[in-house]
Amino acid sequence: MAHSSVSAFSTAPNLKRVGTHNGNFHCDEALGCFMIRLTDKFRDAQIVRTRDQQVLESLDAVLDVGGVYDPSRDRYDHHQKGFSEVFGHGFTTKLSSAGLVYKAVDAIDNGINRYDTDQPPRYVNNTHLSSRVGKLNLDWMDPDQSSEKENEAFQRAMNLTGCNVRFHVKSWLPARSIVAECLEARKDIHPSEEIMALNIFCPSGGIPWKLHLFELEEEMKIDPSIKYVLYQDDRSKHWRVQAVSISPDKFESRKPLPSQWRGLRDDELSTVAGIPGCVFVHMSGFIGGNQSYHGALSMAKDALKLL
Repeated sequence: MAHSSVSAFSTAPNLKRVGTHNGNFHCDEALGCFMIRLTDKFRDAQIVRTRDQQVLESLDAVLDVGGVYDPSRDRYDHHQKGFSEVFGHGFTTKLSSAGLVYKAVDAIDNGINRYDTDQPPRYVNNTHLSSRVGKLNLDWMDPDQSSEKENEAFQRAMNLTGCNVRFHVKSWLPARSIVAECLEARKDIHPSEEIMALNIFCPSGGIPWKLHLFELEEEMKIDPSIKYVLYQDDRSKHWRVQAVSISPDKFESRKPLPSQWRGLRDDELSTVAGIPGCVFVHMSGFIGGNQSYHGALSMAKDALKLL
């Protein structure tokens, strides 16, 4: 079978060549190819997509094909019989090619873990990235099924997984420490310890705090659980009071904002709540707003006492 390379990448002779299989692609090899090209050794390497064993043997690195796992030779396949590599540190799920690349890169560059691994692993599908990558494969109805079109689609898949990596590295993971600090500071917000404010350590409510909150509550043995989170809206500069849901995948709140406030706005809401500066409360009671931090905090405090 003839090999094919992603035509958009440079084919300069001094660049390394990284191989993966052609045909239908998945999130695994797209992410693996993206990550390995971030390393100094394989910076901007040419991607060669093929199942031709002779071609694969001539390449500098091979991911998700070839039947060999040998990081000393940059071979990262996981399909062969007898494969049993795991990340370690309590994680027992077998690694795919992207995981094998990450493990090799992490061991070389850092020598330490980037996050705590002494807890049992969880699987939470909160991005559906695999499904999104799968949909980038050529449509069976497309009359052009050429390797060039397939390689263009694979490059889009690499870019998509790359965006996801950047989000987690630059935004999602750093947010964890912020949420942990805010949880510790809840005692200074209200005696109940059921209100958390993001204003102390982060000026923006745009940080991805929700999943971190659930995980940290369990790890830190937070009791009672957080009922409301306060944060500033980036655009309006008003403050939000958001009721925490009962679980990451549920919309139902642990303690919705009071029913008598729901659906009201501005002066009418301020009058009914007895709190100046109220802006709104959603009909479901999962979120409300106030013009100031102290107003939003008052809403949260009163909501704890009301049904």
